[in-house]
Amino acid sequence: MSMRSDWNAFLDRWAILTLYQRFEQVATLALSFLLIVVILASIWNLFIRILFDLILAGSLDPTDFQSFQMVFGAIFTVIIALEFKRSIVVSLETHDTVFHVRIVVLVALLALLRKFIILDLSKTDAATLAALGFSTLALGGLFWIIRQQDETRAAARKIEANQGTE
Repeated sequence: MSMRSDWNAFLDRWAILTLYQRFEQVATLALSFLLIVVILASIWNLFIRILFDLILAGSLDPTDFQSFQMVFGAIFTVIIALEFKRSIVVSLETHDTVFHVRIVVLVALLALLRKFIILDLSKTDAATLAALGFSTLALGGLFWIIRQQDETRAAARKIEANQGTE
């Protein structure tokens, strides 16, 4: 599609939106823009940290756990922001007014994964580890339930579609 047809399609959709739906679209676009700024700043910060703290300082040792934590923690921060940005774009493209819970749970799981990567086990008590582990299990279970529900709905839609063609 060309820019002109995209713009015309946007105007056609915009014309039929209610005032609140327009507000949601503008708020979503604003959040999307702010996340782009955060992602670019995170990538820039990661680049500067790797360049100055690791390469130029001469401490680029892949076996150094603290370097590993710093680099991969920063990378996961960017990944989490990108996934969150993607969920906003998907809601705009599908014209949904509600973010999918599955995506929110996935972002939370990514954030927990980042926490596990940057966690210093020598300074972390057992209660914190247990709480993080329980949170991971709970979110993983919730993600599985949501996925099962989505698969059940998709199967029901497929059966309905097949019955409609008979």
